[in-house]
Amino acid sequence: MIRIRKSYFIFLLILSLGIFIVSCSSPQKKENTESAAVFVPNPQLIAEQSHETLAIGSSAPDFSLPDIYGKMVSLSDFKDAKVLVVIFTCVHCPTATHYEDRIIQFTKDYKAKDVQVVAIMSNSNMGLALEELGWSEFDDSYENMKVRAENKKFNFPFLYDGDNQQVALKYGPAATPHAFIFDQNRKLQYVGNVDQNEDPEVGRAENLRAATDAVLAGKLIENPVTKTLGCSTKWAWKAETVARMDKNWQAKPVELNEIDVKGIKTLIKNDSPNLRLINIWASWCGPCVVEYPELVKLQRIYGARNFEFVSISADKISNKNTVHKFLKRNNSALTNYIFSEGDNYKLIESVDPEWNGALPYTILVGPGGKIILKTQGEVDIPKLKKAIFFNPLLK
Repeated sequence: MIRIRKSYFIFLLILSLGIFIVSCSSPQKKENTESAAVFVPNPQLIAEQSHETLAIGSSAPDFSLPDIYGKMVSLSDFKDAKVLVVIFTCVHCPTATHYEDRIIQFTKDYKAKDVQVVAIMSNSNMGLALEELGWSEFDDSYENMKVRAENKKFNFPFLYDGDNQQVALKYGPAATPHAFIFDQNRKLQYVGNVDQNEDPEVGRAENLRAATDAVLAGKLIENPVTKTLGCSTKWAWKAETVARMDKNWQAKPVELNEIDVKGIKTLIKNDSPNLRLINIWASWCGPCVVEYPELVKLQRIYGARNFEFVSISADKISNKNTVHKFLKRNNSALTNYIFSEGDNYKLIESVDPEWNGALPYTILVGPGGKIILKTQGEVDIPKLKKAIFFNPLLK
């Protein structure tokens, strides 16, 4: 009886301990889950309206915007800073990305001087056409903001204004990046560029530093207004322009030609100066059909540079009409082929003897037939974009 009571006591002790641990850990887990789900982006169309750049002496307009973790950040959160530097920037613009390291270094150098840097991404992804992304790895979505900030290890808050652009309308940034420097009373003392050197190896944020030093010293800034150079702000009302560009692409002819083993070997040899993306697919292959539209987007994004996408259908030649219809539905206005010899084992050997035949099959080929990337099965689109974007051939 004593043994039973002792065992029962131990059981109750273990059970109580378990309940205590769960009760301590659950609220924290719930809190983290809730904080992670605070903000969900919702880009909206807005009517075209006037927007002037804030004038020197103006008070800093208030804001409340989510950062990359979903936490809402307001102007009042920086009330103790002697100087507030607000920089409107984005993810897709090559000029903006060239300035990132300079802004990171500036933030590091001026932190001890009570200077607070805040970056705001106010572009609407709705006003950004695929053809405008040819010099970027990312578009201006909230998700890509987070990726960019984490990759570059931003040491300043990076806030999202892409839903309704209400903060951008108040400040009036003309391009990215566009800097606004406010004194301790939050009066605008400088507006313009970070520096006048687009080359990231040359510029040191000279104008930003000089203006900030003057504000800290209580002195007048010699040139309080400077011009800024970069990609124009992508306002949501530019969605009409984006739709027109989509329509123009959709109106392009979609052709389908036949290709044999000899032609495929010539394609892979790649005597052109371009990066050549070759995708082998079939209309009866589910993964092929799913990923194909994303590959067409790559042609729109990078086609103005040294890049071309070529598609090869492994369908039977008797299925040519079905293949052509699929290509038309997906606006495949690029170089399209269907294998004409019938024996797909010949196709496999002519492309890559190591290919096991699974579709889709994707290869990225440089001039002279240099294989840069190859994938059996569905391709990792972000990995593929990185391989394309960072290749030195893209001039």
